Amino acid sequence: MKWKDWDRNLRIRLFGEGTMNLLFWAYFPFMTIYFDDAFGKGKTGMLIILSQAFSVIASLVGGYCADRFGRKRMMVLASSSQFLTFLIFAYANSPWLDSPVLTFISFSLLGVWGALYWPASHAMVADVVPEKHRTSVFAVFYTSINIAVVVGPILGSFVFYSYRFEMLVVGAILNGIVAFVLQKYLSETTVLKERKASQKTSWYKAVWEELSDYRVIARDKTFLLFIIAGVLVAQTFMQLDLLIAVYTSEVVENQQLFAIGDWDVTVSGEGAFALVLAENGLLVALFTVYISRVISRWKERNVFILSCLLYALGISLYGLTESIWVFMIAVLLFTIGELIVVGSQESFVAKLAPDHMRGQYFSAASLRFTIGKLIAPISLVLTNYFSYSQVFAFLGFLSLLSAGTYYIMFKRIDKETEAAVS
Repeated sequence: MKWKDWDRNLRIRLFGEGTMNLLFWAYFPFMTIYFDDAFGKGKTGMLIILSQAFSVIASLVGGYCADRFGRKRMMVLASSSQFLTFLIFAYANSPWLDSPVLTFISFSLLGVWGALYWPASHAMVADVVPEKHRTSVFAVFYTSINIAVVVGPILGSFVFYSYRFEMLVVGAILNGIVAFVLQKYLSETTVLKERKASQKTSWYKAVWEELSDYRVIARDKTFLLFIIAGVLVAQTFMQLDLLIAVYTSEVVENQQLFAIGDWDVTVSGEGAFALVLAENGLLVALFTVYISRVISRWKERNVFILSCLLYALGISLYGLTESIWVFMIAVLLFTIGELIVVGSQESFVAKLAPDHMRGQYFSAASLRFTIGKLIAPISLVLTNYFSYSQVFAFLGFLSLLSAGTYYIMFKRIDKETEAAVS
């Protein structure tokens, strides 16, 4: 699908979300290290679990609201809330106050607003893009995210520790601008259900109706297996900003990257972590669209399972070394696993979802990440009882379980297809 054929909504969002993602990746990868220094690994793991629990709830509510109140309204609400939260975030790291507790609250709220934003964002793509072009469009959005993953951590490694307050103030301003642009120029893409005054219900009845809708989704066994497999494999790639961040910062101490004659380049643990993230983002930014086109000719079963196997190999290898160069090889495997599944999973969800429940299906599909994030910080707690290599190996095993779950899911799809034909 050519750029000139893109809906105006998509063009606006590509630039707006690109800005937000750049800001996000300038601070987010370093938050686990920040909390580890402030609270310790055990408390950090539990606090991040608590933070992600709120995001899980917000994700469910976000999908419901995107279908009930509209994609645009939820995206504007979320971005406006992010603007206000960044102001609090900046104040908690200002010359007048240094509060890890208020920083954690701000960090958690930003996760909640993001969980409200993304179901509406993904559903809007499905609303305006024909099915045959969805994979490539999702891939372009994913590429923009990973451009931010390249630039953001490198920028953050310079400003997060020295100019955090200024960075967060700029973040508040940028989010305010994005909220204004979305409100003024974005168009609604879904037909909202009109409700008469007599049909208005109390909040608890509305919540019950919402849960009833999700019970309908839960009865879709194929979709349920998809979510379970996604949660399992998420335990590997979610570690990039959790276990991998802490492990890299601990084991790398002014390690030599390369030397030319008397001139050599060394990096600290934080620098090595930023380098690893930048490698991942650069490769994804360069090759996402191309590989998505190649992978579109493969069977979805093979794509999903191969991705899990590569994640398992990458995470296991990472825990066996303290060398930056082996770290980069492990992340290369990670990145290939990521690249081959980009766009395919979003397109898979769009095919499964009925038109009138797209928002909720995408919201439920995001549980792969929100529940994955909820469970992933347990890895930090486990390092208090097991060695790093054992924890990394266990995460690799979970990725293998995910591959097995995908295999079962596609066997079920084959049986349903054969039954429908006969």
